[in-house]
Amino acid sequence: MSSSTNQRRVAVYSGTFDPLTLGHEDILRRASVLFDEVVLAVARAHHKNTRFSLQERMDMAREAVKDWGGNVRVEPFDGLIMDFCRAQGAVAVVRGIRNMSDFDYEVQMAAMNRKLNPAVETVFLVPQAELQCISSTLVREISKLGGDVSEMVSPAIKAALGHRPLQA
Repeated sequence: MSSSTNQRRVAVYSGTFDPLTLGHEDILRRASVLFDEVVLAVARAHHKNTRFSLQERMDMAREAVKDWGGNVRVEPFDGLIMDFCRAQGAVAVVRGIRNMSDFDYEVQMAAMNRKLNPAVETVFLVPQAELQCISSTLVREISKLGGDVSEMVSPAIKAALGHRPLQA
């Protein structure tokens, strides 16, 4: 989707991705069709106690998208998403909406982001119906309790979850 000036249209899809789920992958795959490049911005997440380190989350994301054709790039990010968008030359932020709770939160964030950088649009995408119930939090909990997460994450991420020692 190139503009009339042939400028590449870059979008940013940000999150903690602890871990990246099939719902995230669905949003990312569809965004990669809409934009010339999508930057999967993996948050350092100082405010969260993540199960996986930043490097592990980035490595898992890169493994999940390695065969997609090359217009998805995985990068770490810290600070304000609008500053990151400016640094990446992004024209849009992509956000996934699973339910009304997500919608209420994301609309508020979109309005604030517009105040911070009016040049960046927020694009909301809804995952496929069968993926809407999946969250990273639920995947971590199910995995921790020994449940099967094979219909929630890619095989590489399932393997990483299985090899990760449980935390007390």
